[in-house]
Amino acid sequence: MCLSLRSIYEKRGNVLSRVLITGANSGIGYATSLLLAEKGHQVWAGVRKLEKAKSLIEVAQNRNLSVHVIQLDVNDDSSVKRAVDQMIRAAGAVDVLINNAGVGGSGVVEDVDIDLGKAIFETNFWGVIRCTQAVLPSMREQGSGQIINLTSFLGRLAGLGQLVYSASKWSVESLSESLAQEVGPLGVRVSIIEPGSTHSRIIENAINSDHTPSEISSAYESFYRRTTRLYEHGWSAAAQPQLVARTILQAMEDSSPRLRYPCAWGAETLISARSKMSDEDWVSLGSFDTDGGYYAHFEKLFGIDISFPAKFEVKSGWRAKFKRLMKGWLSKF
Repeated sequence: MCLSLRSIYEKRGNVLSRVLITGANSGIGYATSLLLAEKGHQVWAGVRKLEKAKSLIEVAQNRNLSVHVIQLDVNDDSSVKRAVDQMIRAAGAVDVLINNAGVGGSGVVEDVDIDLGKAIFETNFWGVIRCTQAVLPSMREQGSGQIINLTSFLGRLAGLGQLVYSASKWSVESLSESLAQEVGPLGVRVSIIEPGSTHSRIIENAINSDHTPSEISSAYESFYRRTTRLYEHGWSAAAQPQLVARTILQAMEDSSPRLRYPCAWGAETLISARSKMSDEDWVSLGSFDTDGGYYAHFEKLFGIDISFPAKFEVKSGWRAKFKRLMKGWLSKF
């Protein structure tokens, strides 16, 4: 039986957890670092470049929070080992690992740049394995711990137009299911956080955000236009990263933690709807000649009306970058 966080508290004399989180300089990682520190946990906030963590350092200092910013590049074996060793020397152990670091990227199968796809997997999948391998010896030694992996609702259904990103998150879902059985007898819990649309820097940080549309892309113009309509509706209702941070805290505090925690716009709705429809219904979405037919069938299957353009305010340059990310074929919505 895996220990709950409360049991870990009792085992350690009610001392709060020592938490390592990756990708902490912005978005969900930033919000989670501050929230957990506010709750009294010792947070070790891993960032790839220390100069990008100035805001986190300043806020934590102003609030007198226990946030220790360390250099941690999930793509680099030596960087991960060095960061984990540094934390264990200072704190004694790692009680909770939050694998949050991730990058985005888009494209249909025919137009995917394989080298860029490998780079996405290097961060989103192998980075999770790399960090998990680094902390497990400490967790095994103390007989307790928790590993929380950030995926996405696109790890439970195909991420249309975001092939490689979605596939990387499906892979982490599978990894997490296997890991939960492997380490459960060792006292280590595993939970998956599956955010829907959330305000973050995933678009700005996408590996192919400056991609120039190819001739191949033009063959998929209607596909990109329709799927981007869905994503824009998601961004119009996107949750703040603090909501995801609270879900992570819930996973840490639940006495009987679930394996999966969907949260934010679209997560529960889209995951549930996809699980109830047939594969034939899913495939049929690609058969419509008109946008109107597609939008009507999408609403029938998922219960979400995307037939009208979403209205939302975005930071300067964001919409243009989003269009480039979706291959630039989006002059009309």
